[in-house]
Amino acid sequence: MSELIYLNGEFIPQEDACVPVMDRGFLFGDGVYEVIPAYAGQPFRLREHLHRLNASLEGICMSPPLAEDQWRRILQQLLAQRGTEDQQIYLQITRGAYGKRLHTIPDHVTPTVMAFATELTRRDPEMVKQGMSVITLDDIRWERCNIKAITLLANILSQQQALDEGAQEAILVRDGMANEGTASNLFIVKDELIITPPKSQRLLPGITRDLVLELAGDAGLPYAEASISVEELETAEEIWITSSTREVMPVTRLNGHPVANGRPGPMWEKMDALYTACKARLRLRGSPSAE
Repeated sequence: MSELIYLNGEFIPQEDACVPVMDRGFLFGDGVYEVIPAYAGQPFRLREHLHRLNASLEGICMSPPLAEDQWRRILQQLLAQRGTEDQQIYLQITRGAYGKRLHTIPDHVTPTVMAFATELTRRDPEMVKQGMSVITLDDIRWERCNIKAITLLANILSQQQALDEGAQEAILVRDGMANEGTASNLFIVKDELIITPPKSQRLLPGITRDLVLELAGDAGLPYAEASISVEELETAEEIWITSSTREVMPVTRLNGHPVANGRPGPMWEKMDALYTACKARLRLRGSPSAE
């Protein structure tokens, strides 16, 4: 039986889902998205993800088409198809279809709202053990990287260049400052201080990024939000990247050279344990035995 997706108020088989060719998401990339992990059938940090979704919509001059309680009902039905297994939810909102191809924003157009759930992409245990390899690249994206827009071609090209050079991710650099990865936020450890770039239009306000800072604060681990120069990146004691699907990943090679001793660092080990415990608490709440 085909899995259902949500499209414009209906749950329909994926192979039957379609949007008009005049949809502005298809023509212009005029839309935003979110990716939300779900553990034991429970969306992780859903309120924070929806808050960022609405901020992205505001950034492209759109109003939220659905309220939080409506999203919760939709996601609950999508997740129920796989029961309590770990999943990831993709949400996308475009400005919708208009009668003609028009650069200016139409006054009256109904947004296209779509969501589906898939099996959660798990971290590779060997990569967790060995750490990731990353390279630095010039940031060729637009100036509003704080909007989670579906226009990801620059990210895709940078990610592909990293793969072509034998790395798993690229750290994007602008004006001598390392801001974030193609699909991740950036952390370094220097003198036992956890550092991540401050929120700005140059990077996406990551949900996992914010959780890492919360967990660090609760555990008494010192942290700071501060700009990271390329030189600081190259001399860091530890480098991490974070995202909803990669969680907290250690980086052990930068531009072909080892980061410190070339192994995941002790501060990362502490943070990874804190993050894993946070997920475990959600799984416990979502299990039938907890009801």
